[in-house]
Amino acid sequence: MTSFIVIPARLASTRLPRKLLLDETGKPLIQHTYESASRASKPAGLCVAADHEEIAAAVRQFGGHVRLTDPNAPSGTDRVAEVAQHLPEADIIVNVQGDEPELSGRSIDLVIELLEDDPEAAMATLSTPIRRREQLEDPACVKVVTDRRGHALYFSRSVIPHARNWNDTLLTAQPAHFFQHVGLYAYRRDFLLELCELPPCPLEKLESLEQLRVLHAGYAIVVGVVDEPTFGIDTPADYRAFVKRHGGR
Repeated sequence: MTSFIVIPARLASTRLPRKLLLDETGKPLIQHTYESASRASKPAGLCVAADHEEIAAAVRQFGGHVRLTDPNAPSGTDRVAEVAQHLPEADIIVNVQGDEPELSGRSIDLVIELLEDDPEAAMATLSTPIRRREQLEDPACVKVVTDRRGHALYFSRSVIPHARNWNDTLLTAQPAHFFQHVGLYAYRRDFLLELCELPPCPLEKLESLEQLRVLHAGYAIVVGVVDEPTFGIDTPADYRAFVKRHGGR
């Protein structure tokens, strides 16, 4: 199957203003994400879906591919779908968040392989074990539970599964009991275009989790497991830690 990466990039951001253009490492954050995504071996190409000319100009400056999308698009998924409309040759579209600069190329290849190997699934994503209780109880950490085939049963900001009798050894069990959802998605292109036409469902509105729209509509999401940390950049503290890891000026 032919796959293609699209990185939705929005200039405005609430907790960390203009974060994708922050450049204390010597490169804008969007460039770090682009370069990380380009290390995947399976995709035929990649493109940034920008909502503003400033983002587009930054991408062109480092030699990346970019397409300007509707600035009023309601979500990153809609922005990705807008680019996918111009990629009829693609079977699979991978959505890499613009603020995930340390996502490995291997993880991107894995979500593509999950869709290639599972004809029942319309969409693929990843998870990673949770080993700290503060992380487990943090609503910003989205949790996922799956069935025996690896298909998602539910995503939540709450603790799922919820142990009736808590013991700290539950966090160190092998195999793990608790999994954090990693915000990387691969879609069958036809499904992605359909997804943007589906109305938000009550569960999605309650949890503020778009992937629940997919489950509510009866589609399967296959979930792979990676044993690596995820470092999305959401706050000034996240960015300071990222700069420190990358020897920023």
